Amino acid sequence: MHLLRKLLLPNIGNPVLSGLVRAFMWMLLGAFALSLLLWGSGLTEHDLSLYTYVVHAIAIIFGGWASGRRASSKGWYQGCLTGAFYGAIVLLIGFLALDASLRAADLLWIAAAALIGAVGGILGVNFQKA
Repeated sequence: MHLLRKLLLPNIGNPVLSGLVRAFMWMLLGAFALSLLLWGSGLTEHDLSLYTYVVHAIAIIFGGWASGRRASSKGWYQGCLTGAFYGAIVLLIGFLALDASLRAADLLWIAAAALIGAVGGILGVNFQKA
């Protein structure tokens, strides 16, 4: 179990980078679960928009949690940075891969991601091992 944990969860010293790695791992798991849901049910891709936001929110909160635990102080700050970077990376991928245009509402997405990440960072600092 220790070997599996060491392979799947690398020890990264920077709290924000560690949080981003964990957030994208959770997003990968969520995307896989959504693809299974899409495959096994009668849902269409258009019906999954709410679920994708939920997956992103869960990924951001766990990424903020990881960055807060790694930082051991100022978890709100580390989580906020993690969420903001996560939101910016997701928007950048959408801009480059899907040829989507950037709008002013995208700043709201980054702000919401930063807020959710800050909550995760606060929880990560407060739930540390003593």
